[in-house]
Formats: sequence, structure tokens, C-alpha cells
Amino acid sequence: MRWLKILSLNLILILAFWVFFFSLYDIVTGRDWMLAILVSYAILIILIITAILYFYSKKPAPTIPISVEEFEKSLKGGLYHFKCPSCNGIFAIKKSKGNNNKPIKMTCPDCGMIGIVPPNPDVVEEDIPEKKSVKASFKCDVCGEGVTIWAEGTDLYRRVSVYTCPFCGEQKPLKKL
Repeated sequence: MRWLKILSLNLILILAFWVFFFSLYDIVTGRDWMLAILVSYAILIILIITAILYFYSKKPAPTIPISVEEFEKSLKGGLYHFKCPSCNGIFAIKKSKGNNNKPIKMTCPDCGMIGIVPPNPDVVEEDIPEKKSVKASFKCDVCGEGVTIWAEGTDLYRRVSVYTCPFCGEQKPLKKL
């Protein structure tokens, strides 16, 4: 596709050069080619506008049919519950999309211990407490994806942090929103 842009640009530049050359030739010799030159400039302007609109307009991404379940996951992201191995506190992580493939290094929202949640972890199958803490949202500066976490049944640890992005694998702490 890049070669098509370069070829089109070169052809338009060559055409523009010749139209300009014949304009100067008409002025010097007085051949009275005014109408032909104006039409040539109009065609040149139309070609330039068409090239700009064609090459620099965003094309819609091809749509791939997906199942209803996959569509719902893409809208809501994944919500997962985990149990801290240190304090046995239950906490939840909601990701902005469901196709993460990197581990999450974070502090436990209950006790503050630093741990790693693997990409495909075991999730809590037991009853989730009804009481929820306030949520803490984080955003990766590199890929822009987000993670929201909260504690179940207790208050949120005040210095909760997420140290790695589960989507792009960035090793810098995510920005708290």
C-alpha cells in the first residue's frame, strides 16, 4: 500500500510540473491555451483531493463474526475474584478487556502484600461477601488499558498498587485514576 501512495504522489507531482511548465510556455509565447490550462489545473486539484481522501481517511476494520458470549466479554471486560494466599481475603479484579496474557504484579487490596496473579489463574468458587470496598482504577500509560480492583467484605488497603500491565506486560506501575 505504501508503494501505491508513493507512485500516486510522484504521478501527481509530474503532472503538476508539466501543467506549470505549459502555463509558463503559454505566457511567454502567447499561444492562447488558457482554457486547456485551467481545465488541467482543475483536474490536478481533483486528483490531489481524491488522493488525500483516499489515502488519509480511516478505513473501517473488517468485522469478524463472533459469538454472543465473546461480544459480551469485549463490552464488559473480565471480572475475576481471587483469594490472597497471605491473609485469605477475597478481592476482585475487573479488566477492561478479556484477552490479557501477562501476569499482574500487585498489592493485595486487603493486606497490602505484594503478589503476582498469573494470566490464567484459579478463581474463587466460594461465596463472595456482599460488602464491597471502594474501587481503585488503574490505567497503563503504554497501551491505555485499564484494571479496576476492590476488596470483598473489607475496606480497601489504602496504598494498593498495580505494578505490571496484564495486557502489554509493561513493568512500570500503572497510573491510579
